[in-house]
Amino acid sequence: MHQGLYCKRVLEKFNMTEAKSVQIPADPQHSLDDKQQNTNLTSKVPYREAVGSLLYLSQITRPDITFSVNLVSRYIEDPKEQHWTAVKRILKYLKGTINFGLVFSSRQKLMLKGYSDADYAGDLDTRRSTSGSVFTLGSGSIAWSSRRQQCVSLSTTESEYIALSQAVQELTWLKLFLGELLDQPKTVPTMYGDNQSAIKLVKNPEFHGRTKHIDVRYHYIREKFNEGLFSLEYISSKEQIADIMTKPTP
Repeated sequence: MHQGLYCKRVLEKFNMTEAKSVQIPADPQHSLDDKQQNTNLTSKVPYREAVGSLLYLSQITRPDITFSVNLVSRYIEDPKEQHWTAVKRILKYLKGTINFGLVFSSRQKLMLKGYSDADYAGDLDTRRSTSGSVFTLGSGSIAWSSRRQQCVSLSTTESEYIALSQAVQELTWLKLFLGELLDQPKTVPTMYGDNQSAIKLVKNPEFHGRTKHIDVRYHYIREKFNEGLFSLEYISSKEQIADIMTKPTP
């Protein structure tokens, strides 16, 4: 599944068909929070229109640009020069990856798996962390998410724990939805995280002085784990596919 024709139309619409392609959609070396550039571009460039076109693409078949698109969408009300440059970089990335998409193999077993990751204090303005998740069924991704957390985490463990809790909420819905669509044996999906401390915090819900301040709603994950809704396993950061949902990665 891909949206190659839609990508071409978007590139033509914003005069990027002759642009030189780049290898990654966001530059890890540059921050969009730089306040030194104060040039307001709201009335000079079609920023809102371009971001809207990219949002549609990222939500349907292009999880690889989801983080980058969500990042530039934060500045839609008051875009500066560096923000428009970041949008054009995403378009340049699309030029070299027009036919990228999702692959589903009929030979793969329909096993539901989830991957959760977090970037601790990645937002320099608010110091909030970013949660990322990817869910696969067989060989292809069926759901993904990249969003800034609603509170400031005080540690990497806390940010990963919150990200896992948010991912399990999506997993709960996916399991119920797939149960209605597919006539298959009830199997327990697996969630993968790359933070050992966060995994221990889920599996051993003891009182911890450093985590007593965490909002009650995030402890939803403990209840679902004890109910056997999912299994939770460690995965190395190199194999963590949700990493691209949390920060620019080379």
